[in-house]
Amino acid sequence: MPPLPEPEQALLVHSQAVGERIASEINEQGGWIPFSRFMELALYAPGLGYYSAGLDKFGAGGDFVTAPEISPLFGQCLARQAAQVLQLTDGDVLEIGAGSGRLAVDLMRELENLGTLPARYAILELSGDLRQRQQALIEQTLPHLAARFHWLDALPERFGGIMLGNEVLDAMPVHLVSWQGSEIVGRGVGLEQGRFVWLEKKLEPGELLDVAMALPPAGFSSAEHPYVSEIHLAAQGFVRSLGNCLEEGIILMLDYGFPESEYYHPQRGQGTLMCHYRHHAHSDPFFLPGLQDITAHVDFSAMIRAGLSSGLENRGYATQAQFLLQTGLTDLLARLSPEDGARYLPAVAQAQKLVSPAEMGELFKVLALGKGVEVPLMGFIRTRVR
Repeated sequence: MPPLPEPEQALLVHSQAVGERIASEINEQGGWIPFSRFMELALYAPGLGYYSAGLDKFGAGGDFVTAPEISPLFGQCLARQAAQVLQLTDGDVLEIGAGSGRLAVDLMRELENLGTLPARYAILELSGDLRQRQQALIEQTLPHLAARFHWLDALPERFGGIMLGNEVLDAMPVHLVSWQGSEIVGRGVGLEQGRFVWLEKKLEPGELLDVAMALPPAGFSSAEHPYVSEIHLAAQGFVRSLGNCLEEGIILMLDYGFPESEYYHPQRGQGTLMCHYRHHAHSDPFFLPGLQDITAHVDFSAMIRAGLSSGLENRGYATQAQFLLQTGLTDLLARLSPEDGARYLPAVAQAQKLVSPAEMGELFKVLALGKGVEVPLMGFIRTRVR
């Protein structure tokens, strides 16, 4: 791994505290915890984890840049899809994990332009620090709409309208599994001379083993050539929870990932686990715990199955480029005059980053799961439902 930027002393102390919290649990559990638990603690341990502590995560000063930070065009396109759903359901908007709040601002501003403002824009945000940042941005940029925003600590029992999740599923804890021919083992974390190390254990009978046995690597791995990848039980459970509370409307999830046939491809034998630290991507989840993001690509086939099991229907699956173009990206660019180079040229460059196959356009996907909405969704009219 190439050298990464050194954090200041206060952040090193914080990372040490996160590491001690994880090490304590490893010792309490007899020297081993599944990787899913390591990831959960590193990202979400109260007051310590990457998403729980007050660390700068988004934009140029953080660790990564998400689509809403790249351009308001992203939120404006989503608003057009949201407007269609809101008109069909007379419902509200629920955003899950709103990050900096930029998507909420851009989306509501465009909904106002379209004359389809919802009575309520709910945000499910578990990070107190991010919640404060979202509230500050909304009060600063949309003070006349601030009363429509509400923050939730848990999913509502019932909801109608549109649910949005941008880069939410990829940050949910994943199980790491190694297929080794006839044997399937779980990869976990132990301690060796005070350092985190990989340790493997044979999977016990249960849901994880059942899922692993049904996936493609069970058929093509071998003892000589183990196949390592992720299984997204937490994300699947979350999608089922969304389905259980949705009465009428659409769930729109945007993230990077693949369908199962590509996710568990024979040539992708080391999985998709990735870490992000100050705009550097690397593969060591043990580096500075609590100071870096840990993610895995999303298996969208598994998300669809989870949705179907909770009464949802697959209402669309598309690349980000397909979805944004079908929801009017070029029309939105046409609002700007090419003669105004100071505004037009940056907007074109931002749009290119959102849709280019070499950037976000092909790797990022958009999945729509729904209940009680039978009208074709504008973002998926020219795509095949999988």
